[in-house]
Amino acid sequence: MPAGFLEEADRMGMGHMDIDRRAFIASLGGMAVVERMDSETKAEALEHYMVERLDEGLSGDVELVNAQVVPSPPESTVRRGVGSLFAPTGPAGNRRMPELAAMSNTPTLQEFFEKRFAPANHVLQSATRALKTGMSEEIVFACLLHDVVQNLVKVDHAWWGAQMLEPYVTEKVSWAIRYHQALRFYPDPAHGYEYPELYNRIYGKDYVPQPHIKAAYEYARKHKWYFEARMITVNDLYAFDPNAKVSLDPFIDIIGRQFKQPKEGLGNDNSGVAHMWRTMMFPDNPL
Repeated sequence: MPAGFLEEADRMGMGHMDIDRRAFIASLGGMAVVERMDSETKAEALEHYMVERLDEGLSGDVELVNAQVVPSPPESTVRRGVGSLFAPTGPAGNRRMPELAAMSNTPTLQEFFEKRFAPANHVLQSATRALKTGMSEEIVFACLLHDVVQNLVKVDHAWWGAQMLEPYVTEKVSWAIRYHQALRFYPDPAHGYEYPELYNRIYGKDYVPQPHIKAAYEYARKHKWYFEARMITVNDLYAFDPNAKVSLDPFIDIIGRQFKQPKEGLGNDNSGVAHMWRTMMFPDNPL
């Protein structure tokens, strides 16, 4: 395991969030599980943990550098790659499945934000930052949507997210969402994205991204929409402030202009991805 990984989990500087190391390691299944993870898996696990803590309002204290690791629970009820809707949340010892409101017969994207993605602090912070720094409306919209699929699935979330959104957004927006996952591992000072020192501390300076990530980056770097995907990474990295006050309200009109809302409602339009939206509508259906 790269030196500094656990220490960085204590004092994550991304958006000023502090991380409880014991709770983080326990959430992964214990130290033995962490030691078997490759670097990208650790990266995904840390980001997902931060998003969950942000939504729960749990930033934690940080006097844990020498703390003993909490043993992993003997029963692991879910795999880490499942979406947030399908896994219990909350502090260790008091985790429970989230309560969900019933969806209407013709769900809109706004309704999904209110009833399935909420509180969605991370993507709202990301989009707010993009809006305040004068990004184009498409980039703001892409920032708003770039991680919402993590309510459904976390593994390879950028590819899943782009697929889920493709029928309803511009090709540019879905493309940018698909490739932001790979771009975050490659610096681009010309576009305001320095390789985070944080990553060096987590993964080690000799970290080499997995082949599919490298291939995606090399393809995206030459693409006409590279800038849009890169701006997601710029507005993504520091959108973890537990004290930020954000709301969907500034983005309602943008959703109206940018999202192709099906009149039948998301999940009911017989699109190739309708099943993905239905899965989030009815996550407790057994079949």
